[in-house]
Amino acid sequence: MRLRHTVAAALGALALVVTLPTTASAASGQFRYTYETEEGYEAVGFLNDPPSGECINLPGADSDALPPAYAPKNITDATATVFLSADCEGDVYTLRPGGGASDRLKVRSVVFG
Repeated sequence: MRLRHTVAAALGALALVVTLPTTASAASGQFRYTYETEEGYEAVGFLNDPPSGECINLPGADSDALPPAYAPKNITDATATVFLSADCEGDVYTLRPGGGASDRLKVRSVVFG
């Protein structure tokens, strides 16, 4: 009888381990955007294999003291939701995998899902 309980407990523990959530996956590919440096030059920023489900403030455009980034290009395998404000707030626009937007779309943050 004890052996049966031990085996049942071991199988139950194994089932819990197998169903535990794993770390967040990443979007494969690159997300690109254009921004203006503090010196006034145009630069291209990029995120390689960005994490999924996390808000990412775009370096070079992540504060109200800087001009927003523009012309985002989603060259990943995941949908990118871009936001006008930092911390994934403000107006929202969705870019499908392989999609992009014009210079008119201003962005400061993105989340991949």
